[in-house]
Amino acid sequence: MSTEAPPPQKSRRGLGIAGLLLACGAVAVVVTGISARQKSNAELTTWTNEQAIPSVAVAKPDGKARANSLDLPGRLEAYSRAPIYARVSGYVKSWSADIGAKVKAGQVIAEVEAPDLDQQLLQARADLLSQQASARLSEATLNRRKTLVASNFVSAQEIDERTADLSNKKAAVKSGEANVERLEALAGYKKITVPFDGVVTERNTDVGALVSAGSNAGPAMFIVSDIARLRVYVNVPQTYVPMIRIGAKAVITLPEYPNRTFPATVEASSQAIDASTGTTRMQLVLDNPKGELMPGGYANVKLSLTSDQVSLYIPASALMFNRAGLRVATVGPDDRVQLKDVKIARDLGREIELASGLAPDDRIIIAPPDGLSSGDKVRVVGNDGASGKPTASEKQDVKG
Repeated sequence: MSTEAPPPQKSRRGLGIAGLLLACGAVAVVVTGISARQKSNAELTTWTNEQAIPSVAVAKPDGKARANSLDLPGRLEAYSRAPIYARVSGYVKSWSADIGAKVKAGQVIAEVEAPDLDQQLLQARADLLSQQASARLSEATLNRRKTLVASNFVSAQEIDERTADLSNKKAAVKSGEANVERLEALAGYKKITVPFDGVVTERNTDVGALVSAGSNAGPAMFIVSDIARLRVYVNVPQTYVPMIRIGAKAVITLPEYPNRTFPATVEASSQAIDASTGTTRMQLVLDNPKGELMPGGYANVKLSLTSDQVSLYIPASALMFNRAGLRVATVGPDDRVQLKDVKIARDLGREIELASGLAPDDRIIIAPPDGLSSGDKVRVVGNDGASGKPTASEKQDVKG
């Protein structure tokens, strides 16, 4: 007796269920993989975008009282300086004071021979004697004619004529006297004298040299300078002129005396701005009793300033210069860049004093990266500019 196997319905059903489960698993794996890849791509995009945002260190401008002193180059000049020219034409007979010689007021330092002038003086004196003689004769004649008026021997007309002639002769005498005095005064200029106490700083003549009267005939024979006091001239930028008062104190230093300082006082101001330089010329007075300082020398002048204004100082690295001009990058509350135009008051090297453009609470980017534009997003690192100066870690983050 034979037995037959039952139909494989349950096995087929089981296989179908297993296949369905496998398909579902495969779909789940595919869906999970796609989701994971999309998430990874999104994270990568986010990370890339974050890395594209530059990290910057910021600081607030350093607000402090404007500097109470100002260093400027100056030039020393003699307090009084007199170029001495010949007043008469002739030849130098002698001179007695060379460069560097100390001289006193009224001292004769040279003598000029002027034969032409001597002859003119002799002629003027002779003419004066002749005029005086003519005047005496005219006066005597008039007096004699007056004694004959009572006898009607002389007319009144003749008396008037003689009186007028005497007046003319007296006027000629006065003219002759004035001419003689003029030539005598010129003859006195044959001796070259010093106008004030000082030092001969220049000599441009020698014995036998031909000199001509006046200042247009060549260089001065001598130049005498009073160096007991010196004038110091300095050009002050227009911004600082209101802060320098007449009578303000200054300190002078010179290259030849590196370890010494000399006090000076502001004496005068030109009260005008030089359009070509934007500066005002000021004059200081410096005592030089020992004659150690020389006119014409260079000097460094430290001027005392008087001002209650507060200036803002930023690092020099914060400046950006391009075709738009001089600007500073600041970071707004939304961590986006704002470029602001600024004007410099003074360049102090590592630090810049600003005249305008920033507010005390602005957050400036200490070292702005290249290509930074207004509206760019940035990442602020460190302490958000509270201290005013970046720390070493902030600088390292910016470099990274």
